[in-house]
Amino acid sequence: MNLKINGLNFDITEAIRNHVESKLERISRHADNLIKVTVTLSVEKLQNKAEAHVHLAGKDLHVEQIDNTDMYAAIDVLMDKLDRAVLKHKEKSNDVRSAPAPTPENE
Repeated sequence: MNLKINGLNFDITEAIRNHVESKLERISRHADNLIKVTVTLSVEKLQNKAEAHVHLAGKDLHVEQIDNTDMYAAIDVLMDKLDRAVLKHKEKSNDVRSAPAPTPENE
């Protein structure tokens, strides 16, 4: 997995980088086909915004979260949303693979 963390109007500290990496470990357990993850953290006035763009094998996911209190809270909620999106994608791909093959109708 290739991880890139960007900061817009915001300096990425080592503590924030470690927090993002620890939260991404949970997502990488659910999806073993993560190719690239780009996390963008920004501060605009009083809003802390966290965005994640995930490139999976066969699918790109984009999730964002805006929090007014804390950047860590925005990252936590973002990772929860991303986890649900990855699980939903995984379930969809498994449903398609496990669906029975269509049978030709006799006419």
